[in-house]
Amino acid sequence: MTLEKLIETTQPLQVKGQGTWDITGIEIDSRRIKEGNAFVALRGTQADGHEYIGKALELGAKAVICETLPETLAEGGAYVQYPDTEEVVGRLATHFYGDPTQRMKLIGVTGTNGKTTIATLLYQMFRRFGYKCGLCSTVCNYIDGTPVPTEVTTPDPITLNRLLGQMADEGCEYAFMEVSSHSVTQKRIGGLTFAGGIFTNLTRDHLDYHKTFENYRDAKKGFFDMLPKEAFAITNADDKNGMVMLQNTKATTRTYSLRAAADFKARILEEGFDGMNLEVDGTEVFVQFVGRFNVSNLLAVYGAARMMGREKEEVLLALSAMRPVNGRFESIRSKEGVTAIVDYAHTPDALVNVLTTINEVLQHRGECWTVCGAGGNRDKGKRPLMAQESVKHSDRVIITSDNPRFEEPQDIINDMMAGLDEEQKRKVVCIVDRREAIRTACMMAKPGDVILVAGKGHEDYQIIKGVKHHFDDHEVIREAFGISDN
Repeated sequence: MTLEKLIETTQPLQVKGQGTWDITGIEIDSRRIKEGNAFVALRGTQADGHEYIGKALELGAKAVICETLPETLAEGGAYVQYPDTEEVVGRLATHFYGDPTQRMKLIGVTGTNGKTTIATLLYQMFRRFGYKCGLCSTVCNYIDGTPVPTEVTTPDPITLNRLLGQMADEGCEYAFMEVSSHSVTQKRIGGLTFAGGIFTNLTRDHLDYHKTFENYRDAKKGFFDMLPKEAFAITNADDKNGMVMLQNTKATTRTYSLRAAADFKARILEEGFDGMNLEVDGTEVFVQFVGRFNVSNLLAVYGAARMMGREKEEVLLALSAMRPVNGRFESIRSKEGVTAIVDYAHTPDALVNVLTTINEVLQHRGECWTVCGAGGNRDKGKRPLMAQESVKHSDRVIITSDNPRFEEPQDIINDMMAGLDEEQKRKVVCIVDRREAIRTACMMAKPGDVILVAGKGHEDYQIIKGVKHHFDDHEVIREAFGISDN
């Protein structure tokens, strides 16, 4: 694609340099630049891309897209100036990769909890219906059935559009995507056209970045504000911020609820650790999921599928055959009758949801153990809250490491313990080593007890001093229970 073609849908302030340039790719990371690429200089939270323009040119960049022109312009290249490169980079990437969301329907899921489950179940369901589909999720990206590893909930706009372009090129008719608050604020989804949006819920998270809850809420709302009138917007009427999301959207709106009047309704008839009998829009169905929060997730999936033209009976049949997403309320049972639940819960509200579910099913027939920590270099304000909710809803608590990143694990544990009074601390043991913490819970729990191992879910690593080490909660639990992986 020529540079002229690349920028034709945007309005640059000026273009410096003469000649015709064929652009072979777009990058925002100067280290990835290859011959003939365009380098987009972004002013990020950690670094300013303008400082790496020279490096990009050395590596073969033929065009520089920036907000401030360098004092000296290198010969043989082009410079395109915009008032805000963050605003334009998504549109440039979308155009370069052939406008993928004009070639398939993209459905976005946003909220604090439930995004991965909803997006993944929709992806699985529509593949079951016979469609080629793509998935962008925290756990893994998929191009139809081919996995593509992921490290963040929503990739940068270049990576995202490249991935969506590959999906469209492979003939995918639908793509389902988690939309993080960061991606809205940082305009990573700029240039994409969504056919539908789903809101799950809103609780405290990422305040280290957004600073206030209102900023966090407004970032989520911004996703619905950008939906076109041809799209649908489904919101959780049980969440106090659910209707806020729809205030300014142009899309067709629908609601789902377990408690209030809504377009899509469900209630729990019976539940155990193997699943639940539900009534969904007047029809009974058994699902292999547990917990009120999962009923809400399933109802969002059901509503979205109905809005996408599927019949009620086929949607319910598909839901009855599905299993929980990796690391989302996954149960492992020992030969002695101890049940361990692995869940990604890493916010106070997510912990409450999971622990409430465990206690509702357990009904005091055994004790509830919780093993949890908090991530390093993230919102410190939620640490004492995590400890408080764990103690409030558990019989025994072991506080341990999650991903300490560049912080000292003991400092994080101390922050969590600071939220507890002396009486609450009597229920708590602190074990810095996560493997030892999980093994201790598995050894001390009695038949009939349930152990929640929270915080990491699908993750198979720990980040310590910035280095990734292999670590999988599932593996540690099976080893402690004496269960073979085969």
